[in-house]
Amino acid sequence: MEQRKPVTTSTMKRMKKQGTPITMITAYDYPSAKLAEEAGIDAILVGDSLGNVVLGYDSTLPVTLEDMIYHTRAVTRAANIPFVVTDMPFMTYHGSLDETMKNVARIMQEGLGKAVKMEGGEEIAGTVEACVKAGVPVMGHLGLTPQSLYQIGGYKVQGKTSKQAAQLLQDAKALEQAGAFAIVLELVTEELAAHITKELSIPTIGIGAGVACDGQVLVYHDVLQYGSPIIPKKFVKAYANIGDQIRNGISQYVQEVKERKYPDQNHAFQGDDEVMTFLYGGKE
Repeated sequence: MEQRKPVTTSTMKRMKKQGTPITMITAYDYPSAKLAEEAGIDAILVGDSLGNVVLGYDSTLPVTLEDMIYHTRAVTRAANIPFVVTDMPFMTYHGSLDETMKNVARIMQEGLGKAVKMEGGEEIAGTVEACVKAGVPVMGHLGLTPQSLYQIGGYKVQGKTSKQAAQLLQDAKALEQAGAFAIVLELVTEELAAHITKELSIPTIGIGAGVACDGQVLVYHDVLQYGSPIIPKKFVKAYANIGDQIRNGISQYVQEVKERKYPDQNHAFQGDDEVMTFLYGGKE
C-alpha cells in the first residue's frame, strides 16, 4: 500500500484544481482521530461541536478556549497525516486584535493545531488577514454559523433569498481576499454553494450544502450514530450504528456481572502452589 503524505493547505488547493473531493470529519480525542486517519480521511476538524456531542451542552457557546486546546492536543497526538483544523470558540476572536492573536497562538502552540477556523464574513476579514500574515492558516465558515445561532433564529438553511445569496458570495470573496485557505459552507442551498465554489480559487467544504462543494465534512458522532439520543438530520448520512453496539455490549456486561458469569476462569488468574499453601494450608 502506498504511504500517504501529510495533507497541507497546498494539498487541498491542488485537490480543488484537480477536482478531487476533500474528505473531512470532526474528532475530539486520540482514538477517534487515529481511527479517522486509518480510514483515509484528508482533514480533521476539532470542532466546537464537541460542546453538543461530547460535553453535553445544548449549543457550542459554552465551549472555552481551554476546552479546544485540550481536545486539539489529544487529536494532534494521533493524527500525523490529516490536516488538523481547530475551531476558535465563541467570542475568542471578536475582541481586540491583540487578544485574538494571543488566543490563536495558544491553539497553535499548546494544542499543536495546524490551522484555525472562524465563523463570519466581511466583518472578520481583517482578523483573518492579520492571522494569515502572522503565519496562521485560517479556514472560514459561512452559512449557518452555530456561534450566531440565537442571532439568526435557529438552525435554518441559508441563501434562500437573493439578498442572502449576494451577501454570502460577498462574504466568501472577502475571506478569500483576506487569505483564508478554505471555507466551510454549512446549510447553504446547493445552487448557491455550487456558484460560490465556482467563483472561488480556494476550496469549499460543504455540510448540508450539496455535492458541488470541493469537499465534505460531517460530525464523527453523526456518521457513526454514536450517542444518545440520535437526532436525525436531513443532510447527514449514517454509515454505521455503533451506538446500538456499544449499548448492547455494556448491557450484556451488566447482565453477566449480575449473574456472576463474568469473570469466569478464562478471565482470572490462579496462584501457584506456594500461594495456595499460604491461603489454605498444606495437604494432610
